[in-house]
Amino acid sequence: MNPMVVNAFPVGIVHVINSGNVESEGDLRMEPSVGLEFNSSDEARDFYGLYAMRVGFKIRTGQLYRSRRDGSVSSRRFVCSKEGFQLNSRTGCPAFIRVQRRDSGKWVIDQIQKDHNHELGLEGENNSPVLQQKPAVAPKSLVEVLRRPKVKLLGQIENGGSSPSGIINFKRQKRGGDGRQPLPEPYTGLEFNTANEAYEYYQSYAESVGFQVRIGQLFRSKNDGSITSRRFVCSKEGFQHPSRVGCGAFMRIKKKDSGSWMVDRLNKDHNHDLGEQTVYVNKFSTASKKFIEEETNGMVSMDLGEMNTGKLIKRSRESKIGTDWYPVLLEYFQTRQAEDTGFFYSVEVDNGSCRSVFWADGRSRYSCSQFGDVVILDTSYRKSNYVVPFATFVGVNHHKQPVLLGSALIANESKECFTWLFQTWFKAMSCCRPKSIIADQDMAIQQAITEVFPRAHHRFSSWQIRAKERENLRSMPIEFRYEYEKCIYESQTTVEFNTTWNSLVNKYNLKGNAWLQQMYDKRESWVPLYLRGKFFAGIPIGETVESFFGTQVNGQTPLREFIPRYEQGLEQCREDERKEDFNSFNLQSFSQTKEAIEEQCRRLYTFTIFKIFQDELLQSYSYIGIKTYEEGTICRYLVRRSGNENDKHAVTFSAVNLSVNCSCQMFEFEGVLCRHVLKVFKLLNIRELPSQYILPRWLRNAEYRILCGAESRVSSQELKAFMTWSLRETACKYVECGTTSVEKYKLAYEIMREGGKRLY
Repeated sequence: MNPMVVNAFPVGIVHVINSGNVESEGDLRMEPSVGLEFNSSDEARDFYGLYAMRVGFKIRTGQLYRSRRDGSVSSRRFVCSKEGFQLNSRTGCPAFIRVQRRDSGKWVIDQIQKDHNHELGLEGENNSPVLQQKPAVAPKSLVEVLRRPKVKLLGQIENGGSSPSGIINFKRQKRGGDGRQPLPEPYTGLEFNTANEAYEYYQSYAESVGFQVRIGQLFRSKNDGSITSRRFVCSKEGFQHPSRVGCGAFMRIKKKDSGSWMVDRLNKDHNHDLGEQTVYVNKFSTASKKFIEEETNGMVSMDLGEMNTGKLIKRSRESKIGTDWYPVLLEYFQTRQAEDTGFFYSVEVDNGSCRSVFWADGRSRYSCSQFGDVVILDTSYRKSNYVVPFATFVGVNHHKQPVLLGSALIANESKECFTWLFQTWFKAMSCCRPKSIIADQDMAIQQAITEVFPRAHHRFSSWQIRAKERENLRSMPIEFRYEYEKCIYESQTTVEFNTTWNSLVNKYNLKGNAWLQQMYDKRESWVPLYLRGKFFAGIPIGETVESFFGTQVNGQTPLREFIPRYEQGLEQCREDERKEDFNSFNLQSFSQTKEAIEEQCRRLYTFTIFKIFQDELLQSYSYIGIKTYEEGTICRYLVRRSGNENDKHAVTFSAVNLSVNCSCQMFEFEGVLCRHVLKVFKLLNIRELPSQYILPRWLRNAEYRILCGAESRVSSQELKAFMTWSLRETACKYVECGTTSVEKYKLAYEIMREGGKRLY
């Protein structure tokens, strides 16, 4: 029997050409027609998929319709993949079949359109790799073939043919087992004519043993700046990327006076398994072997690979989303869109291929109109090896709970990918511009934020800062680490920080350390002193922000469990939010003083925010305020804790508009006034908070107050979006509550009908 040929068809479709007779060849030749009957809708889709393959087009699952009686699916549409105009590759093709469920349980084609508005024809047949298989009995039906597990081809499979990607997957072989001369083991004292020659050797050795190589740190001469030594490290060295495990294997070469290079340090021990590797078939060209020295101040850490063109590219450009995810997600999106008119999704397309995916339901989009001033892009899937690159946009609500502002699968970690992601989120959220964004330190993310949100303050994720510190500080003296921590966390002014930092770098002769220089240049994005003056809704500095879904949905969640766990996790978080809303509107906090200012905030704030304010108010009784300056309407006070000279802050007050600021910057960072300001208010007999110091986002009725305040500060388009989300959310609450019983339905209907009369 001839070998089975597998062509690159769409996900879930396998085209079979076999010289053996196929028993049910009639299935393949049957034309779809009105009245054709199937046992299930899946069987109808399989049939239409087979027909589509034969004719030369691809199909998608289209709209579904539900019974008004019990909500079950009553009919489905299967459409040509070029139906609609959501993607550039679509042409609005009208071809489809619709199947309807009968009382007998059977599914029957009741509508059909065979005409396409584009050319038909099979694709991808020329360069198909051939799978060598043992002779097998032909399947009874091609429908059975469709239902088999999907086939993934990584490259060449035993027959000598190569795949278009040039990537092959092989198991570790013994050196010399392929007929080549065995490579000598690296050892201290081994010499090379050039550094390139040493790199080629270590890379070949790594391939034969079963690991990959990166270019590590280099060292320069203090006299003339020339390179004196280089390190080549295992690709799993360090912790910057989730695939890295801090492997200590490396080879260092040193330049001799003669101009040759010699191995002077070596570590062959790895802390991970060796063996199965993905490598590139073609060897690096001469041009691609040249080192990149200048781009990162002597610290090169890019993972480089070679495509068939011979050009070096970053591995991160490859899509990290399995092709089997797209049809599952798109079907989920279409189902949600039918249920929620505010549901939004978008797919990045590059040369006809799906890449990154973004989606957000109506509730998330409404939440962004309330709490989109501070946004966390959670890409914590990168902390470990992941199945899917699942990321979330998260905000903080008026109960200080996390709220979902969008979800995404990220194809790769390039600047172009993150730029598309931020632009898509911006469009979905009715042009919401956050004041602050917490995201990873990667240059691609930094560049994308600068391009899309140039006025937003980018704060680096704490987990990534900690990982880089562990990696770079481990070789430093203990004394340096202690002084480093003190400089970061105890500096009170920018002058003090800069002076201490420069003194520290000079003291330990670390002026040439590229990592320290990079961190100093980016100090405004991670040093607490610089972050305190920016609004982050009180999200603690230096603490890792917990994932919105916790362990329920993450980078390790398999496809079959992803959507159920996603829905369950989202509903749980929103149920917690509803409980807090109910408590804030129906329960009262206890007052602990008789001050009017406490009663004012007790009525306005949510439970969580009032507790923060109340604690600051109670703490203010332990402080002493001393006026140190007065000129006209401006006064300055020194506020310190009784018995503690070190706990002190300066408060400046203007009587003109009752404006105040404190050197602790709690209001700027969290949006709640601090104990120092409250002490000054008491001295000045100010019995209520000025309106500018009560942020609408912290109030019980945050959505209504934000909407009222938005009228003067947003465009008419943004205001309309706010009103749309607000009314839609309110209507949804009526629907949810009104459908729980006939009595509640009648009440909800009557309320809405009476409201409608007043409105019109």
